Amino acid sequence: MKHLVIILGDQLDPHSAALDGFNPQTDAVWMAEVAEESTQVWSHKARIALFLSAMRHFAATQTQQGRRVIYHALEAHDFGDLGAALAATCSAEPPERLIMVPPGDERVRQRIVTAAAGLNIAIEWREDRHFIMPRAAFEQWANGRQQWRMEYWYRSVRRATGLLMQGEEPTGGQWNFDAENREAFGAQGPGWLPAPRKFMPDALTQTVLNLVEHRFAQHPGSLAFFDWPVTPDQAQQALDDFIQHRLPAFGAFQDAMWQDEPWLYHSRLSAALNLKLIDPLTVCRAAEAALHQGQAPLAAVEGFIRQIAGWREYVRGVYHQWMPDWLDWNALEADTPLPAFFWTGDTEMNCLHQTLRQTLEYGYAHHIQRLMVTGLFCLLLGVRPRAVHEWYLAVYVDAVEWVELPNVLGMSQFADGGRMASKPYIASGQYLDRMSNYCRHCPYEPKKSTGANACPITTLYWNFLDRHATRFAHHPRLGQQVRNLNRKTDSER
Repeated sequence: MKHLVIILGDQLDPHSAALDGFNPQTDAVWMAEVAEESTQVWSHKARIALFLSAMRHFAATQTQQGRRVIYHALEAHDFGDLGAALAATCSAEPPERLIMVPPGDERVRQRIVTAAAGLNIAIEWREDRHFIMPRAAFEQWANGRQQWRMEYWYRSVRRATGLLMQGEEPTGGQWNFDAENREAFGAQGPGWLPAPRKFMPDALTQTVLNLVEHRFAQHPGSLAFFDWPVTPDQAQQALDDFIQHRLPAFGAFQDAMWQDEPWLYHSRLSAALNLKLIDPLTVCRAAEAALHQGQAPLAAVEGFIRQIAGWREYVRGVYHQWMPDWLDWNALEADTPLPAFFWTGDTEMNCLHQTLRQTLEYGYAHHIQRLMVTGLFCLLLGVRPRAVHEWYLAVYVDAVEWVELPNVLGMSQFADGGRMASKPYIASGQYLDRMSNYCRHCPYEPKKSTGANACPITTLYWNFLDRHATRFAHHPRLGQQVRNLNRKTDSER
């Protein structure tokens, strides 16, 4: 064997640079399912099943295309981790070189580097073309800047790609239409929406579901609703469905929530993107085409593209700049354990009950449910940031560390002390009341901070400000909230 091309579970790009120049006579694709990737955090059954099913579909396609695939299926070996599986393959049939694109998880990268060094086999690292911008472009942009802000990186991506550009100027005369994208539903709710495109399990996926249900029986979550895209063709169908049915109103209602409505106007594309079943620039171009064809308004299209070409590309850049130190940052000195009900959804707080139950059923919650329900509660309560990170990494089907960790430890929990976000994202229960109908079905009153039926979110909001008043008293965005706290009576405090 000349080249062993390593493909990980979040690298299922059929056009990966790792496959460039592949010679079927001398090279092989290497893939492995190992228990550690499902147990190093207590992974949701649907998350495990999605990765395994997508990996097996990718391997089958590679075989059909005439490439040799060395595939270690979970039920066929007892390797403890990726390093052990790789060592077994290379000991039996040593390649001249390993080829791969960088992993999206620093722990996994270290596993492979250590294994390769022990085998005395070189790794040829190739640029991950799945992303819109190369890592070097972010490093060049970030070099010398005192503060990094996603908005300015996003503008550089727009200029480089021409997305939503008219010459040197942004389409519509402004870069960001976020002010138009914060609407809540009226009293009647979101109205009728067609269900998102479902992908019912084929025989290969059903085999995986049976395996996961048996092998990981004690893990959280359900497989009853598993219908995620597991191939590039299915991911394209999911994109087409979103563009046609939900993109037009996505902008206005991307922050809105509603009782027993998990999907609303969201795309469900993040898992396919993060496993690299679909290319992010393809997704952005499809949204841009919808604008030009009169299918969706500019504010909706810009808001959607900003999430992918802006935020997603940005968090990838900061992850690789700040890891592995980020794991141990805890700027607010939070040390409360994660509440046990995060694994069950058993709480009278309806906003949390709704979001947690939905998460356990589907392995999914949209970005505001993550940031401003579960994330907000953990931030206000003072939960240890690493425990919050590990929970998010475990329970969401789209969770890959490079994208999950910055969003949780930086954006949600402010564990980095403001390197990523200019302020902690805190709010009282009144924000949730404004953006959802959760409070109508809850025994707690969002306006009340004390008393038997006070909203725990509101109580914890003021308690958070009280605990951190010195830190934020002169903060340009939180100083006024601290001054509002100081107007409260001693008995209220």
